[in-house]
Amino acid sequence: MLTAVTVFATAIAPPAYAQSPAAEAIGSESFVAAAVRQVGPAVVRIDTEKTITRQARDPIYEDPFLRDFFGGGGFPRQPQEELLRGQGSGFIIDNTGNILTNAHVVNGADRVVVTLKDGRSFDAVVEGFDEVTDLAVVKIDDGEDDVLPVATLGDSDRVEVGDWAIAVGNPLGLDNTVTLGIVSTLKRTSSSVGIPGKRLEFIQTDAAINPGNSGGPLVNQRGEVIGINTAIRADAMGIGFAIPINKAKEIKDMLARGETVAHPYIGVQIANLTPEQAKLNNADINSGMYLPEVNGVLVIRVLEGTPAAAAGLRRGDVILQVNGTPIRSADGLQIKVENTKIGDALELQIQRGDRPMTVQVKTAELREQAE
Repeated sequence: MLTAVTVFATAIAPPAYAQSPAAEAIGSESFVAAAVRQVGPAVVRIDTEKTITRQARDPIYEDPFLRDFFGGGGFPRQPQEELLRGQGSGFIIDNTGNILTNAHVVNGADRVVVTLKDGRSFDAVVEGFDEVTDLAVVKIDDGEDDVLPVATLGDSDRVEVGDWAIAVGNPLGLDNTVTLGIVSTLKRTSSSVGIPGKRLEFIQTDAAINPGNSGGPLVNQRGEVIGINTAIRADAMGIGFAIPINKAKEIKDMLARGETVAHPYIGVQIANLTPEQAKLNNADINSGMYLPEVNGVLVIRVLEGTPAAAAGLRRGDVILQVNGTPIRSADGLQIKVENTKIGDALELQIQRGDRPMTVQVKTAELREQAE
């Protein structure tokens, strides 16, 4: 049997030495206060409304006598409208009023209202969103010549485990809330934290991130945004996750223009495979297939009408290399594919049973995948 194992890194205590000049000024103003003073005015609350229609039974037909009288089921249903409200956070990224947040905060909303720290509220327009990276850009127009406060975007590639992490947002409807922690690990994949359908490597932090924080900034000790708070696990014991800001930098301008972000795919469902897992499978007399006893990525399913199907990949194939680079995990293959362009050819070294093979696969646009 194949099992997935998630191992969380042990948090490293904050360094004992000061990390910035601001940190040395604890007596007058802490580095946290200085960082929040810099980024805080650019952090916004995002309130959403969405009207949905449900078909509800008329209560009169729930009466057993009437049910029998009218002959059982098939009672008429009356449509009922329900207003769903949501809340999240975001931060202003330029003087034109563009705001970066999570896609799940605003996707599908009929109305989006943005409230600034100074109390002003504006109806906002969702300019673009990308569900795969869970990022969105919304825009406000203050109608004035005042310069909007803008958050400074940092460099998430320079973030290290043990760095300070400050989460700013509006958790649980409590505006302008700040929590402090450290970066506890980097490159935590979306699959390992139980968020299917995403292609992300998160910054993991122990700074408290609660409902309503989604879309708000995770900042460093200098007040620079290093991530976008996005994920919460009820069983994570205070561990939160943020999308690295460099990922947002790659696509924010496309989202602001309303463009679709292209994500390549090949069309396979995959899992990690080790020699030990293969041996257990092969020792089971009820196993449906023989697995090569190697380290690689097992193809569990090939989706119809996809590049993988066209290339002849099959269930039970084990992918060993991509373009000459060894692949040891499903996440590694996913990242390799994500870093290609639509239409790029990938040379896969695979093993089918006891036979080594080479397969050429051309990536396609993820949204072309048939359901």
